[in-house]
Amino acid sequence: MPKRPTTPAPTATGAPPRQRLRRSGWVAGLFGLATAAGAQPLVLQPSLTLLEQLPPSLRGQTPTVVEGERIQGQTDVYTAVEGGAVLRRHDLTLRADRLEHTAADDTAIASGRVRINRQGNVYEGERLQLKLDTFEGRFDAVRFQFLRTGGQGEASRVEFLDENRAIAHDVRYSTCERPPGGRWAPAWAVTADQVQFDQATDTGVATGGRLEFQGVPLLAAPWISFPLSDARKSGVLPPTLNLDNRSGFETTVPYYLNLAPNRDATLYPTLMTKRGLDLGGEYRYLESAYAGQVRAAWMASDRLRDRDRWAYAVQHQQALPGLAALPGAGLRLNLNRVSDDDYWRDFPRTSTITNLAQRLLANEAVLSGGTGPWSYSLTAQRWQTLGASRTLVPLNSEQIVAPYDRLPSVALRYRPGRFALGGIDGWRLSADLDVTRFATDRVPTVWDGVSAGDQRTDLDGTRALGIVRLSRRWETPGWYVEPSLQWHARQYRFEQALGDGRRSVGIALPTAALDAGLVFERQATLLDRAVVQTLEPRVLLAATPYRDQRLLPVYDSAAYDFNLATIFSPNPYGGNDRIADLRTLTYGLTTRLYAPDSGAELATLGVAQRLRLQDQRVTLPNEGAAAEGRSDILIGATVNWTPQWSFGGTWQYNVARRTSVRTLLSARYLPGPYRVLSAAYRNNETTTARSRQLDLGWQWPLAALGGDGAPADVPGRALGPQQWYGVGRVNYSFTDRRVIDLVAGFEYDAGCWIGRVVLERLQQSRTSANQRILFQLEFSGFSRLGSNPLQTLRTQVPRYQYLREDVNPPSRFERYE
Repeated sequence: MPKRPTTPAPTATGAPPRQRLRRSGWVAGLFGLATAAGAQPLVLQPSLTLLEQLPPSLRGQTPTVVEGERIQGQTDVYTAVEGGAVLRRHDLTLRADRLEHTAADDTAIASGRVRINRQGNVYEGERLQLKLDTFEGRFDAVRFQFLRTGGQGEASRVEFLDENRAIAHDVRYSTCERPPGGRWAPAWAVTADQVQFDQATDTGVATGGRLEFQGVPLLAAPWISFPLSDARKSGVLPPTLNLDNRSGFETTVPYYLNLAPNRDATLYPTLMTKRGLDLGGEYRYLESAYAGQVRAAWMASDRLRDRDRWAYAVQHQQALPGLAALPGAGLRLNLNRVSDDDYWRDFPRTSTITNLAQRLLANEAVLSGGTGPWSYSLTAQRWQTLGASRTLVPLNSEQIVAPYDRLPSVALRYRPGRFALGGIDGWRLSADLDVTRFATDRVPTVWDGVSAGDQRTDLDGTRALGIVRLSRRWETPGWYVEPSLQWHARQYRFEQALGDGRRSVGIALPTAALDAGLVFERQATLLDRAVVQTLEPRVLLAATPYRDQRLLPVYDSAAYDFNLATIFSPNPYGGNDRIADLRTLTYGLTTRLYAPDSGAELATLGVAQRLRLQDQRVTLPNEGAAAEGRSDILIGATVNWTPQWSFGGTWQYNVARRTSVRTLLSARYLPGPYRVLSAAYRNNETTTARSRQLDLGWQWPLAALGGDGAPADVPGRALGPQQWYGVGRVNYSFTDRRVIDLVAGFEYDAGCWIGRVVLERLQQSRTSANQRILFQLEFSGFSRLGSNPLQTLRTQVPRYQYLREDVNPPSRFERYE
């Protein structure tokens, strides 16, 4: 049986040697100096988990290490450790100048530079009294540092009620760093007369709380409850402030309701000085078979419009496994509606319904599913069009034409795998069947096929559509050939007669196509760099016979954008109401440069043109027939020679006019994180209203403007503290000679707080624009106050990077002692 240690003899230097005791058991390891003779040795037990938080039943079995220069006492009565006293256990390290323990009440008293490191969180003070079995006690003059948030603070004293509950008095908290020496004066701090912590419920309650910035009080509350981690908790969220030229000064004070682990709600009351009180809210739910959210807003008697304003949005998805007749069935709802045509203009960024700040609002219910190669869908879709025209021709520039509603649409699709045909394997077959009733609120329009002027028919009707496509692709590393044959049939039934008196029309026509290409490759050297160059010629032959479709309404067809991808399409129109009579030969050539080691594409250059072998008679309404001959030449190029620079451009060259009718040039410079410059020039003469615009975007540290460069990035913390950033985007129209859209501002990263000021101007029509000033103070690791410019910056500024990014949670071993 070991003897109780006595004070050792001094060494040659006059200081007693450090003593170390190791025992298993909390009390025995800390203060018990003897164990029973013949005790069973410890045996390692296998475990599939590594527990960070041990249950109370296991804490007495954890090993404990005690160190100190002098250890004295009496077994099971009293123990004292002096001179650099250290206690270590599973997740805690305790240091002090002196450590005492009384076995009768199991109380430890530490004094003189007391320091506790528990799972990376550090607490320092002058005196600690703690009952080890119940974790009751008191810590005076405490300074603390939290590992996860980087926050730190101080309190006059902390009273430990038990292992999970504590009360701190005269608390000050901030994420601003404490200087090595001298007085701590953080730029911002939260102070409270008293804070109650409850680790079991993961909540804190502050009494007499105040938020100060640069010594100026910003917010105050006599009582506030807040979460101690990322866990959800009901309570008031930080307010947001906006200054808008239409609604005036806006103040939103959200309130969050944690209803259940899978359900929550948020209330968004917003006061607008020019309009009134807008009551908004959001409800979210998540179940094993369904999920969704409901958002709504209501404003009684808008003072600017003198009427009630409201909006709602519902998104719901649900699996329906109980429908035996419909295998794999699922339901999707997307319902959006607002009170009036001016809602998108007056409330462009309402917090709870941001997706409703547009003029086309979809309301649809979709039942879909499938099994094996079969799939199906049943859709009901209706549009709310804000400022809709009653005809296909808008009466003024503010009006738009609503799409057709689908009431309803039934679709069946068949996609089997590859199969053999005529002894040849690898054939692909697809079949589609669709029946849709198209309806609109517009005034019916009928064209007789002869009269000059508008050549459009606008009638409600039902369309039955069937499409069958068969194809086979032969391919090797150097070439490919893909023939295909498509049969397209549709049957119309109209609620009114067409211009020739028919109320029912059927059309069926085939399309044959042959797509083929070659791929040549060679090793080369360009600008002293080894590259792999390819040369890829491609041709597409397509033929479709003529069927008269002039009198039919256009329910879902539109012309494809003319680019290097769509030029190789057998039909120049998307949708199913116009199948053009084509006999075309489309040819193109592409060359690429690759890095042989990584395979990265360094540059691409492509050119293509379509040759019509006969006149194209089937067109969209009011679109002139396309004569035989060559189309415009399309040229596209991209260059990514270095990771920092990228260039791109597309040109549409009109051979007859000998000029470019559409041009897009873009460039981006990205030398490192939080440094990006982008520019784009667009010129389009193919539309009635010519447009010519210049688009500039940037995010750049201002320290780099002087030529000295900016510091390297810090993971999760941008380029470090004391950095200014310029950020913005400008869209200028040369034809209108004015700025269309503008977002520009500055960000300042002070380390523990970030300031943002952004001016935003978004054009809504030729005569009106929405303007507002966004300002925000972000207290790192705590909260944000002011407007919310982050969403605007992410949306408007290409490649914008947020100055605070989430990184992996730090490990407690980063502060292991």
